[in-house]
Amino acid sequence: MPELPEVETTLRGIAPHLIKASIKEVIVRRRDLRQSVPLSLAEIEGRIVTGVSRRAKYLIIHLKGHHHVILHLGMSGSLRIVDPATEFRTHDHIAFTLSTGKQLRFHDPRRFGIVTHFIADDPLTHPLFASLGPEPLEDAFTARYLQSALKTMKRAIKLTLMDNAIVVGVGNIYASESLFIAGIHPATPACKISLPRLRLLVNSIQDVLRRSIEQGGTTLRDFLRENGEPGYFRQQLFVYEREGEPCRHCGTAIKKITQGQRSTYFCRICQKK
Repeated sequence: MPELPEVETTLRGIAPHLIKASIKEVIVRRRDLRQSVPLSLAEIEGRIVTGVSRRAKYLIIHLKGHHHVILHLGMSGSLRIVDPATEFRTHDHIAFTLSTGKQLRFHDPRRFGIVTHFIADDPLTHPLFASLGPEPLEDAFTARYLQSALKTMKRAIKLTLMDNAIVVGVGNIYASESLFIAGIHPATPACKISLPRLRLLVNSIQDVLRRSIEQGGTTLRDFLRENGEPGYFRQQLFVYEREGEPCRHCGTAIKKITQGQRSTYFCRICQKK
């Protein structure tokens, strides 16, 4: 699944092509995504793109007249800027033809993504954003905030970090990596982690996300950047999908456990409960 750095990388890739361009045509090749693509999406035709932003793993395309297109890449989605004459691939479900002579295409083999239309002064009033926690790279995400949010939570810290109500965008890969860097065992009850260790964890989350964004995201099997090329962060990973390989710090074999039906990777020596 594309995680926050992949979405941020995509935003930075597509924004220069979209901003100040107008939408000449909306092409919907199929509507049955996670949510049905609304007929009102056609109302953005002729409107100028004023900006592109991100909230959690959602991309928001802002257009004149308080129109917004909200996109989520789901499990396997990607966005590409192409020439309109390029042949459509099987899973290119939606295309936006731009006044610049380019086209933005939404590709989603598993159809678990979202492309919807919203008219409002503030797009963040959409119900999709109602229960989201703070952004991990913004000032509101601090050790004190985490201490307050986790004080009664007995759930494992790895699963807690992946809860978008606590903090958005820290998915499976980056939760595993951040916990390793902070030296915290992924099964530690969230409420048992001290404030000094939470400071380490916040710093680790922010560091690993920033580094991943700088390097173009993590190379996932399904993820492609906006130009169709994979990201490059995977080569820097400490524990994720390295079961049985030596820890880069102590040499102990990396272990894998299952938490919440997701694989968790950690070092039993470097990471303590």
